[in-house]
Amino acid sequence: MSGEVRQFTVAADDDGIRLDRWFKRNLPEAGFGQVSRWARTGQLRVDGRRATPGDRIEAGQIIRVPPQGEEAPAAVRPQRKREALSEDEVEFVRSLVIHADPAAFVLNKPPGLATQGGTKTKDHLDRLLDGLAGETAARPKLVHRLDKDTSGALLVARTPRAAAAFSKSFSGRTARKVYWALVAGVPSVEDGMIDLPLAKQPGTGGEKMHVDEGENGQPARTRYRVIERAGNRAAWVELQPLTGRTHQLRVHMLAIGHPIVGDGKYGGQDAFLTGTISRKLHLHARRLRIDHPDGGRIDVTAELPEHFAASLASLGFDPALGDALPLDEIKFSETPEGKRKAASAVAKARRKERKGERRSRRHG
Repeated sequence: MSGEVRQFTVAADDDGIRLDRWFKRNLPEAGFGQVSRWARTGQLRVDGRRATPGDRIEAGQIIRVPPQGEEAPAAVRPQRKREALSEDEVEFVRSLVIHADPAAFVLNKPPGLATQGGTKTKDHLDRLLDGLAGETAARPKLVHRLDKDTSGALLVARTPRAAAAFSKSFSGRTARKVYWALVAGVPSVEDGMIDLPLAKQPGTGGEKMHVDEGENGQPARTRYRVIERAGNRAAWVELQPLTGRTHQLRVHMLAIGHPIVGDGKYGGQDAFLTGTISRKLHLHARRLRIDHPDGGRIDVTAELPEHFAASLASLGFDPALGDALPLDEIKFSETPEGKRKAASAVAKARRKERKGERRSRRHG
């Protein structure tokens, strides 16, 4: 293998990251120095073009990794030191497993637990994965992510072969994900498609996204339907992301004037309901369906976290209605009237946002 050129398809959850960060996530044995040398000599390429470590990559692009130094000989390759976990931590991560087979685990990630670590994030799920490896098995590998405050189904590969297959499914859009969300207000189009490009919001250090229909915007599509409504106060919605942009569901629902309940980062005070409704984010990865590397499919549903279930009960929603629509039944309003209403909702939300900005400047 060390004498062969390898090609990798950028997965949906690596969309928009720097190339050097991709190597750190996916080929950690290739250090920054090695990657830089490949770039300087023109051996590192993305979609056939020369690339540098600082280039941003997009889902679906092909990364060419040269053979030199790609893999150290097995006898001298340094072994990754396993994370020392407490018995409670091992018991905790094992309690999250809702599906297990020789190729994969599916976990029901709780809200408030980051998927991966960062500069200020030391407590995260990736650190706990050694608790699923056992004494001799390979360490499981994340193949996609959920936001820290989003709960629900998260796939973890148990072998390198499975990780490659699952990553291909995510980047090729054959994997299907269904989210449940509670949103403020009720969308005027009850079964629709949000097709609005997204980009990083300037001045936020890349921490926030926004709708950008200019040259920086990347295509983003979300299919949604209203499951139940509580008058005009709130709606329980099903969301199916057909692309994998950062914070896509949160930004798209805000764009049509209905922020996800608890999402103060994007919706501000409009994202919170009065009364007994929790202030936590109400966004849950309810279902994941993906092709299995050995044939067939993994199709798993994840139970709601306590705060989300309590909110549905408080609003009088019937949980049995949530899984009523078959996953393959994609119906949405593409009629002229449906498109007009969707566009009107977006325009109204933007006018409200601009009005709020003007008010802030007056009182600033």
